[in-house]
Amino acid sequence: MDMKKEIAYKASDMDRIIYRYLPKEEGYQATVFQAMNYSLLAGGKRIRPILMMETYKLFGESSKAIEPFVAAIEMIHTYSLVHDDLPAMDNDTLRRGRPTTHAKFGEAMGILAGDALLNYAFETALTALSVEPDNPAVVQALQLLAKKAGVYGMIGGQVADVEAEKQYGISKNRLDFIYRLKTGALIEAAMMIGALLGGAGGAEVEQIGQVAEKIGLAFQIQDDVLDVVGDEEVLGKTIGSDARNQKATYVVFEGLEKARQDVASLTGEAVGILRDLPYENVFLTELLRWMVRREK
Repeated sequence: MDMKKEIAYKASDMDRIIYRYLPKEEGYQATVFQAMNYSLLAGGKRIRPILMMETYKLFGESSKAIEPFVAAIEMIHTYSLVHDDLPAMDNDTLRRGRPTTHAKFGEAMGILAGDALLNYAFETALTALSVEPDNPAVVQALQLLAKKAGVYGMIGGQVADVEAEKQYGISKNRLDFIYRLKTGALIEAAMMIGALLGGAGGAEVEQIGQVAEKIGLAFQIQDDVLDVVGDEEVLGKTIGSDARNQKATYVVFEGLEKARQDVASLTGEAVGILRDLPYENVFLTELLRWMVRREK
């Protein structure tokens, strides 16, 4: 299977869904709509929407309410990037080879565009209730999306990360907490919502949550590994920045070889749980492996 081509093909499908939910750039607030769309259309592999859709397919595609959630998960991921790039956070002016949202539209509009994307994500997801108003899985999916995006999920992880930068030293437990929430929470949301709307039972949704948690952690550890051994031309950024900035990473705590071993171990455990289910989606299995074997 040519994963590069398959992912590009799947991403184009996700783009077609996302385009249907883009706000029209009109009215007195047109600038924020322009900034939102600029951010959403900045590229990317649409990994979280693809994970959601492929997990949905794994369980039989029983709900028609999946598409608003596909768009919503990408809006939430995008808003987090917009805010990460702000001067008060990472202060980045380039993302994927073009100006970040605040660099193009100004800091105030960057803040508002991120806020708008988060709110609009839930406006979009809530339209699923008009598609299937009597499906309890839709309500469960909305609750899950809110929790994984919020203070008990991605935002909570970001808070711990920001505060860790102000402190001298960081514990391994705190680092694991940051990785599980900041990176893993939206991956968990994507796969668990896909399972819910695909018709999975409660125990199966929990199994998918375990798969996503392990893959999310492996995904972040691989980022740390690539910062040490990656190819700068492939990565598109300078390697070794974590060490120069004295940033605590998994490699710092465990060493490079142990980090690599743990990536492989976590991935194997995740794939094993997936294979224990009485269903099969070959592409989904290969996608999980690709996520932690990537070179950028």
